[in-house]
Amino acid sequence: MDIHIKYMKRCIELASEVIGNTYPNPMVGCVIVHNNKIIGEGSTQEHGCNHAEVEAINSVVDKDLLKESTLYVNLEPCNHYGKTPPCTKLILEKGIKNVIIGSKDPNRNVLGGGINTLISNGCKVKHGIMKEECDLLNKRFFTFQNQKRPYIILKWAESKDGYISPKKSDRNKGEIFWISNEESKKMSHYFRSQEHSILVGVQTIIDDNPELTTRLVDGNSPVRIVLDPNNRIPSNSKVLSNESQTIIFSSTKNQELNIDNEVINQFDLNSIMESLFKRGIQSMIVEGGAYTIQKFIDSDKWDCIRVFKSEKNLYDGVVAPKYEIDKLEYRLIGDNKFYEIFKKNHRVASTTW
Repeated sequence: MDIHIKYMKRCIELASEVIGNTYPNPMVGCVIVHNNKIIGEGSTQEHGCNHAEVEAINSVVDKDLLKESTLYVNLEPCNHYGKTPPCTKLILEKGIKNVIIGSKDPNRNVLGGGINTLISNGCKVKHGIMKEECDLLNKRFFTFQNQKRPYIILKWAESKDGYISPKKSDRNKGEIFWISNEESKKMSHYFRSQEHSILVGVQTIIDDNPELTTRLVDGNSPVRIVLDPNNRIPSNSKVLSNESQTIIFSSTKNQELNIDNEVINQFDLNSIMESLFKRGIQSMIVEGGAYTIQKFIDSDKWDCIRVFKSEKNLYDGVVAPKYEIDKLEYRLIGDNKFYEIFKKNHRVASTTW
């Protein structure tokens, strides 16, 4: 194995461990190698805290070795002041002469600037090591920076005969009707913990009164977003709790809400995505309802689709979003079929769970 690939793989492993905990920053891992031995490593911490390079440098016991070491990092070191000082500044201060990088940072505040700063100050820099893997790791960050919108995941559960819920006369209002099994529910909460936000239409709030948290697993709860153009959200809705941040998008100001309520004059997905980009929302999982999810599909605004398909039949009810999955590969989560489709090349991918 190429020595650079060996250590870049470790960077990717370290970065993967902090998924869901670094927003709005990307996932970054860093290792410092001296004489083919890792002497320091670290991952980016929560927003406003140390970046991976700082964590790795701080973890080195004998700082004198840094001048003879090579620093590996999956994303180009920053060279601008934000919540923290530039990582390039610390790398240069410690006399590190060799830096190996996976991806260039697409952020316009960096965008090759980190590499140029290091080179102009005497560092030997090599970039593009495992570039495809490093880009894929930070697909949320890259989508946000390049497409000026959050990375969008559409998720739903449907019955064997293609319904996401029974007809209203067959269910209790304000109570969630579960189609997926217990393990699939926990997996859904695990997915929530990875994303910056979760979005639903107001009808889902009225019908199910969900919390939209990660209560079944350890992990951060995402920012909750509700599309409510006509101010129909009930005042006792669980998403109005202070357990997690909530944003309500509406066409006119809801005077009864003491919560973040943004008015969108032209209530369409483009305007909403533009607002979320301005707010720095890097990723989003859309969980309902069928009408809202279908809007994203029809507008071609999605990056990943996840579907849990039950062996139950409902025979009638709310029809699931229209996306052909039956001919695709799946894996079993208990007795549920789980499909995960990435829009790029429409390839099927396997999520670790």
